[in-house]
Amino acid sequence: MTDDVRVRTVAAGKAGKTARTARTGPAAPPPPHRLRARQRRRTVLLSCCAAAVLFLLATVSLTTGELPMAPSVALRGLIGLGDPGDVLVVQEFRAPRTAAALIAGAGLAVAGTLLQRLFRNPLASPDVMGITGGASFGSVVLLAVGASQSLIPLGALSGGMLAALLLGVFAWRSGLAVTRLVLVGLAVQAGLAAAVNLMVVRFPAELAGAALQWTTGSLYGRAWTEVWGAAAAMAVALAAAFLLHKRLAVLDLGDDSAGALGVRVSAARLQLLLTAIALASLAAALTGPVAFVALAVPHVVRFLAGPPTLGTLALTGLAGAVLLIASDLLVQHLLPVQGLPVGVVTATLGAPWLLVLMIRQAMPVKRSSV
Repeated sequence: MTDDVRVRTVAAGKAGKTARTARTGPAAPPPPHRLRARQRRRTVLLSCCAAAVLFLLATVSLTTGELPMAPSVALRGLIGLGDPGDVLVVQEFRAPRTAAALIAGAGLAVAGTLLQRLFRNPLASPDVMGITGGASFGSVVLLAVGASQSLIPLGALSGGMLAALLLGVFAWRSGLAVTRLVLVGLAVQAGLAAAVNLMVVRFPAELAGAALQWTTGSLYGRAWTEVWGAAAAMAVALAAAFLLHKRLAVLDLGDDSAGALGVRVSAARLQLLLTAIALASLAAALTGPVAFVALAVPHVVRFLAGPPTLGTLALTGLAGAVLLIASDLLVQHLLPVQGLPVGVVTATLGAPWLLVLMIRQAMPVKRSSV
């Protein structure tokens, strides 16, 4: 075969391939039902992995400490079987702390998801907007007047509502603009945290230690009397969040579209906002103002599982519980300094994340001004 024949043959082959590509066109994207099915499978797989990790971390939390024990011994002690000393250590000291971490982590993460979708703002979270600071303030006020520990969740809920009211009053004139909300929320959080610190300083010595957790967030010294009340209220708030998810999904389409579909936009927003405040406040009643769990976890879940669905909402709760109990184990057993509150670890992890989000939030504004 001569060179001219070889060149013509190759050219003819390329031309035929180009013609076939032009006839068939680019590969069509998968149909929507396949994409949804793929996301469901991914969400289920991630949820199973998160549940397995959560069970593992909870087991480690129950078995490690100054008195290490085998997992079988700890699990028997959890249901009241075995040596009385092991039962006492597991049931009265380790299990309440573990349960508080699970409940508070799930509540904070779900509250962060609701607020971020409700305000369409990646920076919206209970700790950035002052809700956890208000919950801590309400809890410390009840503690100062000598109220029962079972009433602490009620005080936290009232304080969270107070913070939300202050946020609305100071940010209303700007039309609840994103930047204004964040700045006012940080100011409310700082002011209420200062009020909590002032009350702690003025407390008698026997109350100062009990109130110290509401300065940075801590799981130390949790008791079943606190955990059971918060757990019951948290179960109601989480159920409300899942029941309201359809309305939230419609609101994601925009106010005009939601109204056209028959959703009362203002009422739905108020219901979702109150649910998020309840979740964050009840979590703060157990742990104090633990920072950045509500801010970071929804973004991580969205990155791993895709667009928000009812399944990703459940995954967010599991991921929040995993993050908080892992941070608590880090505080208890791995850090060289003993007695640090868990809020120190979550703040250390979350502060760079907040900085990145704020930079990304400001970038479109900067480009539009050029």
